[in-house]
Amino acid sequence: MSNAIATNEIAAARERLEDLKREIARVYMGSPRVLDLMMIALLAKGHVLLEGVPGVAKTTLVKAFAVCLACSARRIQFTPDLLPADITGTYVLSPKDGTFALRAGPIFANVVLADEINRAPAKTQSALLEAMQERQVTIEGDRFELPNPFLVLATQNPVDLEGTYPLPEAQIDRFLIRIVMSYPTAREEGQMLRTHGIESPVVRGVLSPRDVLSLQAIASRIYVEDDLHDYAVGLCAYTRSHPRVALGASPRASLGLLQSAKAWALLNGRPFVAPDDLRAVAPSVLAHRLVLTAEHEGDTKAREAVIEEAISKIGYRRGVRAV
Repeated sequence: MSNAIATNEIAAARERLEDLKREIARVYMGSPRVLDLMMIALLAKGHVLLEGVPGVAKTTLVKAFAVCLACSARRIQFTPDLLPADITGTYVLSPKDGTFALRAGPIFANVVLADEINRAPAKTQSALLEAMQERQVTIEGDRFELPNPFLVLATQNPVDLEGTYPLPEAQIDRFLIRIVMSYPTAREEGQMLRTHGIESPVVRGVLSPRDVLSLQAIASRIYVEDDLHDYAVGLCAYTRSHPRVALGASPRASLGLLQSAKAWALLNGRPFVAPDDLRAVAPSVLAHRLVLTAEHEGDTKAREAVIEEAISKIGYRRGVRAV
Protein backbone atom coordinates (compact mmCIF):
# COMPACT_ATOMS: atom_id res chain seq x y z
CA MET A 1 0.00 0.00 0.00
CA SER A 2 1.40 3.36 -1.04
CA ASN A 3 1.60 6.32 1.31
CA ALA A 4 -1.05 8.21 -0.71
CA ILE A 5 -3.55 5.35 -0.43
CA ALA A 6 -2.77 4.90 3.25
CA THR A 7 -3.31 8.61 3.89
CA ASN A 8 -6.66 8.60 2.11
CA GLU A 9 -7.74 5.51 4.00
CA ILE A 10 -6.74 7.07 7.31
CA ALA A 11 -8.63 10.26 6.49
CA ALA A 12 -11.79 8.34 5.61
CA ALA A 13 -11.56 6.25 8.78
CA ARG A 14 -11.05 9.33 10.93
CA GLU A 15 -14.11 10.96 9.39
CA ARG A 16 -16.25 7.93 10.24
CA LEU A 17 -14.98 7.97 13.81
CA GLU A 18 -15.72 11.68 14.16
CA ASP A 19 -19.28 11.03 12.96
CA LEU A 20 -19.61 8.35 15.63
CA LYS A 21 -18.33 10.66 18.37
CA ARG A 22 -20.66 13.48 17.31
CA GLU A 23 -23.68 11.19 17.39
CA ILE A 24 -22.86 9.84 20.85
CA ALA A 25 -22.22 13.40 22.08
CA ARG A 26 -25.86 14.20 21.36
CA VAL A 27 -26.85 12.27 24.51
CA TYR A 28 -23.59 12.16 26.49
CA MET A 29 -22.42 15.49 27.85
CA GLY A 30 -19.08 14.93 29.50
CA SER A 31 -15.33 14.85 29.02
CA PRO A 32 -14.29 14.40 25.35
CA ARG A 33 -11.47 12.12 26.55
CA VAL A 34 -14.05 9.57 27.69
CA LEU A 35 -15.33 9.27 24.13
CA ASP A 36 -11.76 9.09 22.80
CA LEU A 37 -10.99 6.19 25.15
CA MET A 38 -14.16 4.40 24.05
CA MET A 39 -13.05 4.80 20.43
CA ILE A 40 -9.63 3.40 21.31
CA ALA A 41 -11.14 0.29 22.89
CA LEU A 42 -13.36 -0.23 19.86
CA LEU A 43 -10.48 0.07 17.38
CA ALA A 44 -8.09 -2.05 19.46
CA LYS A 45 -10.67 -4.83 20.01
CA GLY A 46 -10.50 -4.31 23.76
CA HIS A 47 -12.91 -4.16 26.67
CA VAL A 48 -13.70 -1.20 28.91
CA LEU A 49 -14.20 -0.84 32.65
CA LEU A 50 -16.10 2.34 33.50
CA GLU A 51 -15.92 3.54 37.10
CA GLY A 52 -17.91 6.35 38.60
CA VAL A 53 -20.45 7.25 41.24
CA PRO A 54 -24.15 6.75 40.41
CA GLY A 55 -25.71 9.27 38.08
CA VAL A 56 -22.74 10.26 35.90
CA ALA A 57 -24.23 8.64 32.75
CA LYS A 58 -22.18 5.43 32.61
CA THR A 59 -25.11 3.33 31.40
CA THR A 60 -26.40 6.12 29.14
CA LEU A 61 -23.01 6.32 27.45
CA VAL A 62 -22.78 2.57 26.91
CA LYS A 63 -26.31 2.28 25.52
CA ALA A 64 -25.75 5.18 23.11
CA PHE A 65 -22.44 3.66 22.05
CA ALA A 66 -24.10 0.34 21.22
CA VAL A 67 -26.95 1.96 19.28
CA CYS A 68 -24.57 4.08 17.20
CA LEU A 69 -22.61 0.98 16.22
CA ALA A 70 -25.84 -0.67 14.98
CA CYS A 71 -24.62 -3.89 16.55
CA SER A 72 -26.50 -6.41 18.65
CA ALA A 73 -26.39 -5.40 22.30
CA ARG A 74 -27.40 -7.09 25.55
CA ARG A 75 -27.40 -5.85 29.13
CA ILE A 76 -26.56 -8.02 32.15
CA GLN A 77 -27.48 -6.61 35.55
CA PHE A 78 -25.02 -8.22 37.93
CA THR A 79 -26.50 -9.25 41.29
CA PRO A 80 -25.30 -11.54 44.11
CA ASP A 81 -27.65 -14.35 42.98
CA LEU A 82 -26.58 -14.25 39.31
CA LEU A 83 -25.23 -17.60 38.07
CA PRO A 84 -22.62 -18.26 35.35
CA ALA A 85 -25.28 -19.96 33.21
CA ASP A 86 -27.30 -16.74 33.32
CA ILE A 87 -24.45 -15.15 31.34
CA THR A 88 -23.24 -17.90 29.00
CA GLY A 89 -26.45 -19.87 28.59
CA THR A 90 -27.16 -23.56 29.14
CA TYR A 91 -28.68 -26.63 27.56
CA VAL A 92 -32.39 -27.10 28.21
CA LEU A 93 -34.53 -30.17 27.64
CA SER A 94 -37.17 -29.94 24.94
CA PRO A 95 -40.23 -31.88 26.15
CA LYS A 96 -41.48 -32.22 22.59
CA ASP A 97 -38.67 -34.41 21.23
CA GLY A 98 -36.70 -35.23 24.39
CA THR A 99 -33.46 -33.60 23.22
CA PHE A 100 -31.31 -30.87 24.71
CA ALA A 101 -30.95 -27.58 22.89
CA LEU A 102 -28.74 -24.62 23.69
CA ARG A 103 -30.41 -21.58 25.15
CA ALA A 104 -27.80 -18.91 24.45
CA GLY A 105 -27.14 -16.35 27.17
CA PRO A 106 -26.75 -12.60 26.79
CA ILE A 107 -22.99 -12.98 26.21
CA PHE A 108 -23.81 -13.82 22.57
CA ALA A 109 -23.96 -10.21 21.40
CA ASN A 110 -21.60 -7.71 19.77
CA VAL A 111 -21.77 -5.28 22.69
CA VAL A 112 -22.36 -6.60 26.20
CA LEU A 113 -23.09 -4.18 29.04
CA ALA A 114 -22.04 -5.75 32.34
CA ASP A 115 -23.79 -3.34 34.70
CA GLU A 116 -22.36 -3.15 38.23
CA ILE A 117 -20.04 -6.06 37.55
CA ASN A 118 -18.69 -6.10 41.10
CA ARG A 119 -22.14 -6.96 42.51
CA ALA A 120 -21.75 -10.62 41.51
CA PRO A 121 -19.46 -13.15 43.27
CA ALA A 122 -16.19 -14.34 41.75
CA LYS A 123 -17.71 -17.55 40.34
CA THR A 124 -20.12 -15.52 38.21
CA GLN A 125 -17.50 -12.94 37.24
CA SER A 126 -15.28 -15.76 36.01
CA ALA A 127 -17.88 -16.63 33.36
CA LEU A 128 -16.57 -13.61 31.45
CA LEU A 129 -12.89 -14.56 31.55
CA GLU A 130 -12.87 -16.95 28.58
CA ALA A 131 -15.26 -14.75 26.61
CA MET A 132 -13.20 -11.59 27.05
CA GLN A 133 -9.86 -13.16 26.23
CA GLU A 134 -10.66 -15.79 23.60
CA ARG A 135 -13.96 -14.54 22.15
CA GLN A 136 -15.58 -17.89 22.90
CA VAL A 137 -17.49 -19.69 25.64
CA THR A 138 -17.49 -23.32 26.70
CA ILE A 139 -20.82 -24.81 27.77
CA GLU A 140 -20.95 -28.41 28.98
CA GLY A 141 -17.68 -29.09 27.14
CA ASP A 142 -18.86 -27.60 23.84
CA ARG A 143 -17.09 -24.52 22.45
CA PHE A 144 -19.08 -21.69 20.88
CA GLU A 145 -17.62 -18.71 19.03
CA LEU A 146 -18.91 -15.28 19.98
CA PRO A 147 -20.02 -12.76 17.33
CA ASN A 148 -17.47 -10.47 15.77
CA PRO A 149 -16.97 -7.69 16.75
CA PHE A 150 -17.26 -8.42 20.46
CA LEU A 151 -16.93 -5.80 23.17
CA VAL A 152 -17.62 -5.93 26.92
CA LEU A 153 -18.40 -2.61 28.59
CA ALA A 154 -18.54 -3.06 32.36
CA THR A 155 -19.53 -0.51 34.97
CA GLN A 156 -18.89 -0.38 38.68
CA ASN A 157 -19.38 2.06 41.53
CA PRO A 158 -16.09 2.62 43.41
CA VAL A 159 -17.80 4.23 46.41
CA ASP A 160 -20.66 1.94 47.47
CA LEU A 161 -18.68 -1.18 48.38
CA GLU A 162 -21.21 -2.85 50.70
CA GLY A 163 -22.34 -6.15 49.24
CA THR A 164 -19.79 -6.07 46.41
CA TYR A 165 -17.06 -8.45 45.32
CA PRO A 166 -13.84 -6.74 44.13
CA LEU A 167 -12.69 -7.84 40.70
CA PRO A 168 -9.72 -10.23 40.89
CA GLU A 169 -6.47 -9.26 39.18
CA ALA A 170 -7.02 -11.79 36.38
CA GLN A 171 -10.36 -10.19 35.56
CA ILE A 172 -9.07 -6.62 35.67
CA ASP A 173 -6.15 -7.51 33.39
CA ARG A 174 -8.61 -8.44 30.65
CA PHE A 175 -9.95 -4.91 30.44
CA LEU A 176 -7.92 -2.98 27.91
CA ILE A 177 -8.93 0.41 29.28
CA ARG A 178 -10.25 1.75 32.56
CA ILE A 179 -12.23 4.98 32.36
CA VAL A 180 -12.90 7.00 35.49
CA MET A 181 -16.04 9.08 34.98
CA SER A 182 -16.21 12.06 37.31
CA TYR A 183 -18.85 14.72 37.77
CA PRO A 184 -19.41 16.94 34.73
CA THR A 185 -18.39 20.57 34.70
CA ALA A 186 -21.03 23.22 35.40
CA ARG A 187 -21.24 23.98 31.69
CA GLU A 188 -21.63 20.29 30.76
CA GLU A 189 -24.27 19.74 33.43
CA GLY A 190 -26.19 22.80 32.25
CA GLN A 191 -26.11 21.48 28.69
CA MET A 192 -27.36 18.11 29.96
CA LEU A 193 -30.33 19.77 31.69
CA ARG A 194 -31.28 21.64 28.55
CA THR A 195 -30.91 18.54 26.36
CA HIS A 196 -32.62 15.97 28.57
CA GLY A 197 -35.01 18.29 30.42
CA ILE A 198 -38.03 17.62 28.18
CA GLU A 199 -37.31 14.57 26.07
CA SER A 200 -33.97 12.84 25.65
CA PRO A 201 -32.61 12.79 22.09
CA VAL A 202 -32.55 9.53 20.19
CA VAL A 203 -29.30 8.47 18.56
CA ARG A 204 -29.09 6.64 15.25
CA GLY A 205 -26.83 3.94 13.92
CA VAL A 206 -23.73 5.45 12.34
CA LEU A 207 -21.66 2.33 11.71
CA SER A 208 -22.44 -1.32 11.04
CA PRO A 209 -20.65 -4.44 12.29
CA ARG A 210 -18.87 -4.62 8.94
CA ASP A 211 -17.74 -0.99 9.31
CA VAL A 212 -16.40 -1.72 12.79
CA LEU A 213 -14.38 -4.68 11.52
CA SER A 214 -13.00 -2.53 8.69
CA LEU A 215 -11.92 0.21 11.11
CA GLN A 216 -10.30 -2.36 13.40
CA ALA A 217 -8.35 -3.75 10.45
CA ILE A 218 -7.10 -0.27 9.55
CA ALA A 219 -6.01 0.37 13.15
CA SER A 220 -4.11 -2.91 13.24
CA ARG A 221 -2.06 -1.85 10.19
CA ILE A 222 -0.85 1.43 11.70
CA TYR A 223 2.93 1.45 11.38
CA VAL A 224 5.08 1.02 14.49
CA GLU A 225 8.87 1.35 14.46
CA ASP A 226 10.93 -1.21 16.37
CA ASP A 227 12.18 1.50 18.71
CA LEU A 228 8.62 2.07 19.90
CA HIS A 229 8.22 -1.63 20.68
CA ASP A 230 11.22 -1.29 22.98
CA TYR A 231 9.78 1.91 24.47
CA ALA A 232 6.46 0.17 25.27
CA VAL A 233 8.32 -2.71 26.91
CA GLY A 234 10.40 -0.24 28.91
CA LEU A 235 7.33 1.53 30.30
CA CYS A 236 5.77 -1.76 31.40
CA ALA A 237 9.02 -3.16 32.77
CA TYR A 238 9.45 -0.07 34.95
CA THR A 239 6.28 -0.95 36.85
CA ARG A 240 7.50 -4.49 37.59
CA SER A 241 10.46 -3.29 39.65
CA HIS A 242 8.84 -0.31 41.35
CA PRO A 243 9.05 -0.40 45.16
CA ARG A 244 5.38 0.52 45.57
CA VAL A 245 4.17 -2.19 43.18
CA ALA A 246 3.69 -5.83 44.17
CA LEU A 247 2.59 -6.94 40.69
CA GLY A 248 3.47 -4.89 37.63
CA ALA A 249 2.04 -4.65 34.15
CA SER A 250 1.91 -8.01 32.36
CA PRO A 251 2.96 -8.78 28.78
CA ARG A 252 -0.76 -8.58 27.97
CA ALA A 253 -0.54 -4.98 29.14
CA SER A 254 2.39 -4.32 26.77
CA LEU A 255 0.38 -5.64 23.85
CA GLY A 256 -2.65 -3.61 24.90
CA LEU A 257 -0.51 -0.49 25.20
CA LEU A 258 0.75 -0.86 21.65
CA GLN A 259 -2.70 -1.62 20.22
CA SER A 260 -4.14 1.39 22.01
CA ALA A 261 -1.36 3.63 20.70
CA LYS A 262 -2.20 2.53 17.16
CA ALA A 263 -5.84 3.42 17.74
CA TRP A 264 -4.86 6.81 19.18
CA ALA A 265 -2.73 7.51 16.11
CA LEU A 266 -5.69 6.67 13.86
CA LEU A 267 -7.96 8.99 15.87
CA ASN A 268 -5.43 11.75 15.24
CA GLY A 269 -5.26 11.01 11.52
CA ARG A 270 -1.77 9.51 11.34
CA PRO A 271 -0.71 6.22 9.71
CA PHE A 272 2.13 5.75 12.20
CA VAL A 273 2.63 5.64 15.97
CA ALA A 274 4.62 8.36 17.72
CA PRO A 275 6.09 8.23 21.24
CA ASP A 276 3.44 10.70 22.41
CA ASP A 277 0.74 8.18 21.44
CA LEU A 278 2.12 5.67 23.92
CA ARG A 279 2.37 8.32 26.61
CA ALA A 280 -1.18 9.52 25.96
CA VAL A 281 -2.82 6.13 26.50
CA ALA A 282 -0.46 4.62 29.09
CA PRO A 283 -2.34 5.82 32.24
CA SER A 284 -5.68 4.44 31.04
CA VAL A 285 -4.19 1.16 29.80
CA LEU A 286 -1.67 0.33 32.53
CA ALA A 287 -2.69 1.90 35.84
CA HIS A 288 -5.63 -0.39 36.67
CA ARG A 289 -3.49 -3.49 36.11
CA LEU A 290 -1.00 -2.69 38.87
CA VAL A 291 -1.24 -4.39 42.26
CA LEU A 292 0.27 -2.16 44.93
CA THR A 293 2.04 -3.22 48.07
CA ALA A 294 -0.04 -3.37 51.25
CA GLU A 295 1.10 0.00 52.61
CA HIS A 296 0.07 1.82 49.40
CA GLU A 297 -3.06 -0.16 48.55
CA GLY A 298 -5.42 2.47 49.93
CA ASP A 299 -3.90 5.32 47.92
CA THR A 300 -6.34 5.94 45.06
CA LYS A 301 -3.81 7.99 43.05
CA ALA A 302 -0.79 5.75 43.58
CA ARG A 303 -1.27 3.66 40.44
CA GLU A 304 -1.52 6.69 38.17
CA ALA A 305 1.51 8.20 39.91
CA VAL A 306 3.59 5.11 39.09
CA ILE A 307 2.66 5.36 35.40
CA GLU A 308 3.42 9.08 35.30
CA GLU A 309 6.77 8.33 36.93
CA ALA A 310 7.50 5.71 34.29
CA ILE A 311 6.67 8.18 31.52
CA SER A 312 8.96 10.82 33.02
CA LYS A 313 11.91 8.49 33.68
CA ILE A 314 11.84 6.11 30.72
CA GLY A 315 13.10 8.03 27.73
CA TYR A 316 12.49 7.25 24.10
CA ARG A 317 15.64 6.80 22.06
CA ARG A 318 15.49 6.50 18.33
CA GLY A 319 17.90 3.91 17.05
CA VAL A 320 20.58 4.66 14.48
CA ARG A 321 19.41 3.72 10.99
CA ALA A 322 21.77 2.30 8.41
CA VAL A 323 21.89 4.40 5.28
